[in-house]
Amino acid sequence: MAYENIVYEVKEGIATITFNRPKALNALNGPLLAELSLALDAIATDENIRVLVLTGAGDKSFVAGADISELATFDSLKAKSFARSGHNIINKLQILSITAIAAVNGFALGGGTEIAIACDFIYASENAKFGQPEINLGVIPGFGGTQRLPRLIGTSMAKELIFTGKMISAEEALQLGLVNKVVPQDRLMEEVMKTAAIIASKGKVSLREAKQAVNKGMNVDLATGCGIEIDAFALCYASPDAKEGTSAFLEKRKAEFKGGLK
Repeated sequence: MAYENIVYEVKEGIATITFNRPKALNALNGPLLAELSLALDAIATDENIRVLVLTGAGDKSFVAGADISELATFDSLKAKSFARSGHNIINKLQILSITAIAAVNGFALGGGTEIAIACDFIYASENAKFGQPEINLGVIPGFGGTQRLPRLIGTSMAKELIFTGKMISAEEALQLGLVNKVVPQDRLMEEVMKTAAIIASKGKVSLREAKQAVNKGMNVDLATGCGIEIDAFALCYASPDAKEGTSAFLEKRKAEFKGGLK
């Protein structure tokens, strides 16, 4: 399908979604969110895709939040529908069985931060800025910021960012554990794609089970989490990749993972 508000590409098992409203700093509006939802559906059903990378068009912004011209027209019912739609779409991103990496190349504010933290991890350019500035509009984060951000950086720091609406730099985000790596802007996609290629070379079943074990384990006690890990470890052996990986190690050669289950 032809997209107008995003650019969707797939190359060598790596899908890239680029938010493509640079004149609006890639702000989220209804049409962009609808296209993002369709692209995520396509990715979820494509067995050849191993990694998803999300980034923004231009050199100023990943996603600079929601389109305020739309927000200004809302009443309570419209606001609830918009928030529910955003949650549904971002949940599609978070529950993907493949790895999702946010390549934050500038402003990631409001919904931009919320999309980024729904990914598995974030690489940021040196000029990146993060924040949940919704409080300055008399509202609160509506796409999961009050829930995912505390789980990622702790309750107190999340409250400070949400209550003040302030922006933080890429380096501050790195110190908080919000970001995994900060690099010069002209090297951001190179570094992201290097990591994406490493991940894409691994077994698809083991990547899926590792992601699900971590995500599910975060919301349960340690003993239950360890049980989740045991089941996930066992399920890896339903894939030929487990035999290939151990055989390749013993034969001192590079493993060639094909993915899939027996």
